[in-house]
Amino acid sequence: MSAAPARTPGTAAAPTVGPVPAVDAVPLSRRTALALALTSVVGLLAFGWPLLVGATSALAAGTQAPLVLGVVLVGVLAVFLVAVNDGGIDVKAIAMLGLLSAVGAVLRPLAAGTGGVETVFVVMLLGGRVFGPGFGFVLGSTTMVASALLTGGVGPWLPFQMLGASWLGLGAGLLPRRLRGRGELAALAAYGAVAAVLYGVAMNLSFWPFQLGAGTGLSFEAGAPLAENLSRFALYSVTTSLGWDLGRAVTTAMGVALLGRPVLAALRRASVRAAFGPASAHPA
Repeated sequence: MSAAPARTPGTAAAPTVGPVPAVDAVPLSRRTALALALTSVVGLLAFGWPLLVGATSALAAGTQAPLVLGVVLVGVLAVFLVAVNDGGIDVKAIAMLGLLSAVGAVLRPLAAGTGGVETVFVVMLLGGRVFGPGFGFVLGSTTMVASALLTGGVGPWLPFQMLGASWLGLGAGLLPRRLRGRGELAALAAYGAVAAVLYGVAMNLSFWPFQLGAGTGLSFEAGAPLAENLSRFALYSVTTSLGWDLGRAVTTAMGVALLGRPVLAALRRASVRAAFGPASAHPA
């Protein structure tokens, strides 16, 4: 029976080859998950109020609703970010978040506005996929803020864009972790296409009541039956933005298909090197 080969002192053992473990760069503790759920519920109400509001509501009668709801969304997003910070987000995760947000902020003005092209969604999808749902949610918000500051796109619509993008990144992180290879890319591309269309629908819903005014067949009518307003909104979305939404969906899916494999591999190598974890877990 031969003895095991001796290892030179001071040298590390060769790493074992195996699947890359799942990484949650932003830990979702119970408190953080509760803040995330609260943020999402408030966000759904902020987006969907035109389908629920009565004819005598103050929101139905005024044009200040986007500003009011935007302030509310900023507040709940701030609560979530505080909860994330209390949960012990790693300094290296913050650095990665800043890097990907900067990349997205630079990419967005280079493509957005041409046939619905929105390459920034590819960054959010791949980041959320590798680093987990919490990271994907925060990445969506920070990327939209960074791009708005870069292009001067700050306005009452920004909180809605932040939350829509955050949900997109969150969903990418919630896809089954066991998927790898072509199956992973196919699932991520399909999800990205659907999420890109839903993002456009959500943005339409946020400003539909104020864009057309009253008196048209596409206009929002406060207090009307839900089915009637849904019909008006569907017709409005199809006639005004469906082409842009489909362009965004195709661009997102193609971006994931073309860039997904090398970018996922690079991000996973970075996650292994960073060994993400709570700050308290790493000695100073």
